[in-house]
Amino acid sequence: VGGATSIGINYGLLGDNLPSPDRCVSLLKSRNVNRVRIFDPNQDVLTALANAGGMEVVLGTLNSDLEQLASNPSYAAQWVSAHVVPFRARLKFRYITAGNEVIPGPLAHLVLDAMKNLDSALKSAQITDVPVSTAISFASIGKSFPPSAGEFSDESKPYVAPVVEFLAANGYPLLANVYPYFAYKSDPTNIDREYALGNSAAGGGGKRVVDGNLEYLGLFDAMVDTMYAAAEKVKGEAVKVVVSETGGTPRRLGSEIETYLFALFNEDLKAQGEEQNFGLYRPDLTEVYKVDLN
Repeated sequence: VGGATSIGINYGLLGDNLPSPDRCVSLLKSRNVNRVRIFDPNQDVLTALANAGGMEVVLGTLNSDLEQLASNPSYAAQWVSAHVVPFRARLKFRYITAGNEVIPGPLAHLVLDAMKNLDSALKSAQITDVPVSTAISFASIGKSFPPSAGEFSDESKPYVAPVVEFLAANGYPLLANVYPYFAYKSDPTNIDREYALGNSAAGGGGKRVVDGNLEYLGLFDAMVDTMYAAAEKVKGEAVKVVVSETGGTPRRLGSEIETYLFALFNEDLKAQGEEQNFGLYRPDLTEVYKVDLN
C-alpha cells in the first residue's frame, strides 16, 4: 500500500457466504475506509453505504448493460434515475464506470457511447460533479518497458484512444486495474521479486529500473507510469490515472495516487484460482492478514 496515498477498497459480491451489506459497511467504517468501489448498482449495498454517512463510491455498470447504455440514451437516463439520484444526498459518487476490463474485447466498441450517454444522463439530472470513466486492465498495453515507452496495443488503441480523448476533454480520470502480482507471475525470470514487491531501496539494495532521468524502485509505480505514458500518446497528457484495482509515481511527481485495493472479502464464486483469495477478510469477518489502511 506504500505507493498509494489515498486508499479505497473493492467490494465484490461474488460469494454465497458474504456478510450483509450493513455489516460490511460497518467493517469498512471501523477501519476508517470511506472509499469503496462496487462493480454493479446493487441497491442493498448502495443503501447501506448511504445510511452509513460520509462514504464515497465508485459505481460500476454491469458489462452486460453496456449494449443498452451505448445504444439507448433513455436507458442511461433510467439507470441514473434508479441508481444515482435516490442516493445522491447521502452518498458521494466519485466516479461512474462504464464496464470493467472490456477493452480490448468484444464489447470494447460500446464503451465510449455508453460513457457519453451516462454523462449526458447525469447532466440532465443536474448532476455535474460526477466524472464518467471506464476501468481498463494492463492487457490493454502493448508495450510496457521502459515505462516511458508505454503504449496501448494495436487491438486496444482504436477503442481506448477516443475514450482518453473524451476523458481529457471533460477533465475526467482513466481508471486502471494494475496488478504487479500478475506481471511478476507471468515473467518471474526477468522481474525481480523484491522489485515487484516495491522493496527496492533508493541508491542500491535491490533491483531498480532507470528510465531516462527517472528511477523506479517498485513495479507498481512503473506500471502506473506506463499507463500515463500510453495515455499521453493518445492525447491524454492531462488525464489522471486512478488505480481502480491492485493487490505520486516518478512520472507524475507530487501527484496523489488514488488506489482501490482488491478486495474486501475472499469470494468463493469467482473463477477458480488465486483471485478467490485476494480478500483482506474472510466472510466471517476475520482478517486474512493485517494491512495498515491509514
